[in-house]
Amino acid sequence: MKTFINIRFVFLAILTSLLFSASSNQAYAQKVKKNSVRIKADYIKTTNVEMAFEIKATSKIDRKTIGVSNIELSILNELDDESIKLGKATTDADGASRFVIKDFNSVKPDSSGMYNVKISFKGDSLYKRASKSVSFRDATIEAKVITKDSVKYITATLKDTARDSVLSDQILNVQIQRLFKPLKIGPDFNTTDENGTIIAAVEEGIPGVNGALTFEVVLKDSDDYGTVKTLVRAPLGVPIVDESTFDQRTMWSPKNKTPIFLLIFPNLFILGIWGLIVYLIINLFKISKSNN
Repeated sequence: MKTFINIRFVFLAILTSLLFSASSNQAYAQKVKKNSVRIKADYIKTTNVEMAFEIKATSKIDRKTIGVSNIELSILNELDDESIKLGKATTDADGASRFVIKDFNSVKPDSSGMYNVKISFKGDSLYKRASKSVSFRDATIEAKVITKDSVKYITATLKDTARDSVLSDQILNVQIQRLFKPLKIGPDFNTTDENGTIIAAVEEGIPGVNGALTFEVVLKDSDDYGTVKTLVRAPLGVPIVDESTFDQRTMWSPKNKTPIFLLIFPNLFILGIWGLIVYLIINLFKISKSNN
């Protein structure tokens, strides 16, 4: 009987301990506050190349905004009654990610011709769930090089694809691709006319590799169309003269490209010094031997 009472007491003690531990864990979980996540997404289309979403996930922690790294984002195409998963993206150390859709036909518009894409984060142990919706219409830019009175021009026409109509009173930037930052050409504001067209003169003397220049015509951060650009490559530049000495033997080249005279004369000087030392040692040895 006493043994039975002891077993019951031990069982009650274990049960009480488990209930206390569970309540403590629940109270601790309630104290741990998850941080909110803000998702920013920009739609960028390069005509006949790709469409992409530049995504940035941030969170404000201790009054400081930081990038939310290594979180998985789902990209969904939202239609009238359903959502189609386009893929996933993972943020880098700065909270940034780039999701590319090369086949534009894989994204479907709604009944009004509007494309609706949702970037969603389901949340984890540190951050709350978050989402960002991006809506845009499809536009294209048709650009080419023309010659008028011996002057070269870039002309471009902006069109709404679904409506098959030109877009007037839109600002298009004309620039040349460069390694770090594009080189803008033409006036500060190229506004499309009633035909949806702009024209910008190409200055002479712009350097390019083998004389080729890659022009970009860009509709930037439009509320309705996002960022749309097209590329035009034309041999309108001045060929760059390669003045690199990478394959030559110069003073600033790597050691395998050391100038020949620096290899010969220092080595001859060192050999001469060592020869003199050996000669003196031999003579000292002979003098010491003759004295004995």
